[in-house]
Amino acid sequence: MSNLASATVQLYRHVLQATWRSLTKSWISMVALILFGLLFLGIAKIAAPLGMAGGFLLGIVNALLVGSTLRLIEQSLSASRTLGFKDVTESFGYYFWDVIGVGFVLWLPTLLLDMGLQANPAYGQFLLSAFLLLVFILLNPAPEVIYQVRHDSTLEVFKTSYEFVMEHWVEWFLPFVLFILPVVLSPSGLQEFFSLSGRAGRGAGLDFLQILMLPLTAIGGWLSYLGLDSEGQEIVLLLLTPPVAMAILLFRGHLFASLHGSSRRQRLFSHQFNTRQ
Repeated sequence: MSNLASATVQLYRHVLQATWRSLTKSWISMVALILFGLLFLGIAKIAAPLGMAGGFLLGIVNALLVGSTLRLIEQSLSASRTLGFKDVTESFGYYFWDVIGVGFVLWLPTLLLDMGLQANPAYGQFLLSAFLLLVFILLNPAPEVIYQVRHDSTLEVFKTSYEFVMEHWVEWFLPFVLFILPVVLSPSGLQEFFSLSGRAGRGAGLDFLQILMLPLTAIGGWLSYLGLDSEGQEIVLLLLTPPVAMAILLFRGHLFASLHGSSRRQRLFSHQFNTRQ
């Protein structure tokens, strides 16, 4: 058991070091994330009064921005060179149909559950929350699968995500649990968690707004835990959210790359072998 814990710590140390190297060479990605966020909010205001047409417009913009972000993360993982503005402009269009495909497959069951919620608020809310939590868990690595694993269809993305979670759920979710710990331990922690997982589950982690909302919520929870007042929190949140969001995406990318295609037994054997050297 101690060897397994030691191997897991070594895994996270390796991933954190790789994340820092990537972060220092991809500062332009943080700038892009801020610009993408402003663009998304601007388009959202335009789309709001357009009804269904506005929803389709926002979905297209979301897929463009998420696909571009995934492409920038993909390039950042190698850390072979410093990314530039040209990489940002050339990233548009990448993984657009992958994001659209995942969103489309999830759209119908979510729509039916939303309709059930209107017909039966109590029972419908339970089913909707359970479904979104299940999607949040089983499809959590879908963004990494899209840009790291070769696939021919959306169903293959779902299958690979499911198999990855079944094999590596401890190593994959442990950093997430630690990151949002102050949120979970707050007086309304359970409600906050289901709200967070519900929002992320609707898009399987491919909702651009939620890419920023997760670090925003978690950082806010830590600041509240440390006793920082609300006025001071706003300034810190504005400063920390973009780099933390990018660090999370890079960390997830490196962690997925380290875990995918290996087993816990293989990592334990490798750790024991290296220890004996």
